[in-house]
Amino acid sequence: MVRIGISVEGPTEERFVKMVLGQYLATKGIYMTPISMGGDVNVERAKNELKKIANNFDFVTTLYDFYGFKKRLDGESKEELERRIMDSAHEAIKPKLIPYVQMYEFEGLLFSCPESMERGLNESGVQQWCQDVLAEFNDNPERINNSVETAPSKRLLKYTKYRKTTHGPNIAAEIGIPKMREMCLGFHEWLCKIERLAQ
Repeated sequence: MVRIGISVEGPTEERFVKMVLGQYLATKGIYMTPISMGGDVNVERAKNELKKIANNFDFVTTLYDFYGFKKRLDGESKEELERRIMDSAHEAIKPKLIPYVQMYEFEGLLFSCPESMERGLNESGVQQWCQDVLAEFNDNPERINNSVETAPSKRLLKYTKYRKTTHGPNIAAEIGIPKMREMCLGFHEWLCKIERLAQ
């Protein structure tokens, strides 16, 4: 049994971990406890939060949105940001830390299955709309974001009656983790690192 504390951005990600991701990993002997940062995530806050929670778990990880991450450096990539989170962490925590930043935000994962998106929102036309958005980005949900107005959550809020904390985790449950892993390589690679901890 492996116990992992996961520092998450806000209530949507917290519910996602409790309802969907945590249950998926529990079948593999990995038990995740989400702790919300309540938004306004930056490297300094992440450093302090990880120090606070690390002693209660075997390992710690993060689930922050790249899009909403404050005080990013100019041109900083996801990998560079994750490295900065690792480099800033207290020395005692580094051996048990797996930093993860979701491209571009949690809602990107929901584009993994247009059919599930339509069922989860219970709105006709959503499946085709979702497929059209995916086609713009070569069927890669983790690439959906080309301006402040067109981040995945902004698209959903503009086109549908999407409510983050309610619909987000429910749609994710409808899609299932295996489909998200198939469509979202960054998400899949993170879960591979997590799963190796139980081997």
